[in-house]
Amino acid sequence: MTVRATRRSAGLLLFRRDGEGTEVLLGHMGGPFFAKKDAGAWTVPKGEYEPDEPAWEAARREFQEELGVAPPAGRALPLGEVTQRNGKIVTAWAVEADLDPATVVPGTFTMEWPPRSGRRQEFPELDRVAWFRTDRAREVIITAQAAFLDRLAEHSG
Repeated sequence: MTVRATRRSAGLLLFRRDGEGTEVLLGHMGGPFFAKKDAGAWTVPKGEYEPDEPAWEAARREFQEELGVAPPAGRALPLGEVTQRNGKIVTAWAVEADLDPATVVPGTFTMEWPPRSGRRQEFPELDRVAWFRTDRAREVIITAQAAFLDRLAEHSG
């Protein structure tokens, strides 16, 4: 019997504060499955990594790969882990920084589309990136990742 290793992802949740509260930077998942979805289709910029790579290094590498910009310097607040419905374990850190979504150049992936067509198409990993107030972020983020918003509030509250 083959035992499949648990898939792990690591990412960075950028946040910024102003007089009205906190905003977080989320990415909308690219590809045809999420094209018309809003709720549950936004994520912390993250990506998978192998067991021998430290999660922190993977989070910074994946930020660069997903967004096409260098991860920001600054103190990283550990937000811990969550387990998503698909079984993937996601580890995240929050970093206070500003980033202009217009500077993002997303990485891409290739998949057969439409299914069973034999045609392979390229899609952006994240098709757009935007800042959200935390209450609005809670409405659109992948359900399990909402815990990261709670933990960020505990750190900055």
